[in-house]
Amino acid sequence: MNRKFVGKSNFVLRRVLNTKENIDILKEFIEVMLNLKIKEAKINPYLEKMKEHLPAEENFGIADLRIKTTENEERNVGIQIIDGEHVLTKMLLYYAQIHGNQLEYDEDRKIAKTNTINILDFVLNKDLDYHSRMIVSEGTMTNVINDYLEIHILQLPKFQIEDSENITLKQAWMSYLKGENSIEAIKKSKQIKKLDWLLEKYWKEEVME
Repeated sequence: MNRKFVGKSNFVLRRVLNTKENIDILKEFIEVMLNLKIKEAKINPYLEKMKEHLPAEENFGIADLRIKTTENEERNVGIQIIDGEHVLTKMLLYYAQIHGNQLEYDEDRKIAKTNTINILDFVLNKDLDYHSRMIVSEGTMTNVINDYLEIHILQLPKFQIEDSENITLKQAWMSYLKGENSIEAIKKSKQIKKLDWLLEKYWKEEVME
């Protein structure tokens, strides 16, 4: 894991990224990981609003967004880093929280599909690729449930790159998250470069306090 994420990773990234000025970073990351194009993106204020009232074990997550794709499909997207304890439970609880937040919206919006992106600094399942997708696999309600549920898992230790000088945007993001080839990753994306600068600024100011 990138050393700049170490220590209260979700908290630090939530502080850095949950602003209108930095939504471009979240937008690019989501587009790359979910393989879609975003026309509109808005940060949902629910988790930030409720942080003082949530138990510590529930106060997690980096971002909670409502997006509209270029195909005019609306989705909710949540991003979090997970440690090695009760992993599947944390994934499901996080999905439930992000999906359920829709009931709290002040705006008149329809309930939409929820994607969560879970970043792991360990191997959860050796048989899965570094980027895997969890959906309901069978049953009479499969299609109905999958209209609302899609959980993505990024296993950083399983990500490997052979040619660090010719990387894709997705590989650049994975490299930066993992803390390898960060220079090449920063060269590849203005948003990664911006995030790196924001994190450097955050930790310098944190030390000074």
